[in-house]
Amino acid sequence: MISGKFAITLHILTLLSKFPDEYLSSDFIAGSMNLHPVLVRKEIANLKKNHIVESKEGKNGGTKLLKPASEISLDHIFKMTFETVSLGYSKNDPNPDCPVGKQINKNLDELYADINQKISVQLSGISLTEFSDKF
Repeated sequence: MISGKFAITLHILTLLSKFPDEYLSSDFIAGSMNLHPVLVRKEIANLKKNHIVESKEGKNGGTKLLKPASEISLDHIFKMTFETVSLGYSKNDPNPDCPVGKQINKNLDELYADINQKISVQLSGISLTEFSDKF
């Protein structure tokens, strides 16, 4: 299902790209997003796991990008936050005796695969720098 993780992660990375030589604190980032710093730190942990950012502790600690924003595609960011987009399925099992019910999930799977391919193609052509330049 779709959540706000992509938007949160993209917000974090856009801020970091605006200050490439500085370590930004999770409090600073959270203030920009009006989120609790714990939620920001959770997403930063995922970015660290994917070798996109580095962090340091202490008074002047924080997080910064490990590589130039121009080398990070929005597709890469998207795939760090989601395996795929799914718009969901019915909570009830469809009736296998119904001509629609017996094939609805298979056809939804194909539709979602097509949507994911189109998302990937579009996001692959946009770097974090290109997105960040809008601000």
